[in-house]
Amino acid sequence: MAVATRVDPKSYFAPEEWAPLARRSRWMGLALLAHAWIVIGLAMAVAVAAPGWWKLIAIPAAIIVIGGRQLGVAILMHDAAHACLHPNLKVNDWVGNHLTTGGLIDYRNYHLQHHKFAQQEEDPDLVLSAPFPITRLSLRRKIARDLTGRTYWKLRWSGLVKRIANRKPGEPLWPLLRSAIYGRRRFLIGMVVTVAVTAPFGLWWVWPVLWLVPQATWLPMITRLRNIAEHACVAKNEADPLRHARTTSANWLERAVIAPYFVNYHCEHHMFMHVPCYNLPRAHRLLKAKGVMPQMLTAPGYLSMLRVATAKAA
Repeated sequence: MAVATRVDPKSYFAPEEWAPLARRSRWMGLALLAHAWIVIGLAMAVAVAAPGWWKLIAIPAAIIVIGGRQLGVAILMHDAAHACLHPNLKVNDWVGNHLTTGGLIDYRNYHLQHHKFAQQEEDPDLVLSAPFPITRLSLRRKIARDLTGRTYWKLRWSGLVKRIANRKPGEPLWPLLRSAIYGRRRFLIGMVVTVAVTAPFGLWWVWPVLWLVPQATWLPMITRLRNIAEHACVAKNEADPLRHARTTSANWLERAVIAPYFVNYHCEHHMFMHVPCYNLPRAHRLLKAKGVMPQMLTAPGYLSMLRVATAKAA
């Protein structure tokens, strides 16, 4: 197997520069996670409190903001997978399992293979970048599937429905349902608790509209855009570790709705995968000051990267 070439931090940083970059804060990761959930709560509150026709503005805006923070929670779970959310591994893993999207251990086992074989034949995420460049029409179709919930249905529910529909004659239904309920227990518990709390106040619609809709529409789309920016049009079996992933410049609006918690610094993340997300901007500035940036794979923005990723002629 072709293991991806690794970067030695000593090649770029003096010990006194590297130590603060690699240091895991006891509070910063937890503060970012609290920020994500507080923003979700505030967006829901504003949408609920908006009077009359203002809801026509407040609800779509809340869906965009909440979907962005749902991605943010997943990004912080990703940091936990790298043991970067908290210096105490037990705390790191508990928070990653119970206060983010969950499934930390399975995700860690999978994701570290992506880093080990980044852009090589054995990279489990290679399928995400391999088709690019594509046509603009193809991207529009993909985005339409995302925003109409078809991507979400395919990834989360269609497999279960097919397994139930195609079970062998005489095969009992309950074991399949039990396994499905257990695997989706966080989703189901969140639904039941939220509806139980809000329904007595006539707000039964909060969970389906302000949690499920962002999760099923905006989140799949921005996850796709993030994946495109990070790895699309990167050469298969790329040998240069500074070109296994792409860093994309993001303005304040992009950071708010599609690239939260420094996820756009993806080249730096692949170069130094144990650096916490909140230290990646500092690593970026140091590398730029040292003249390393021209050797790295970068893009000036998400729109410019989408133009590159959709450069295939129709």
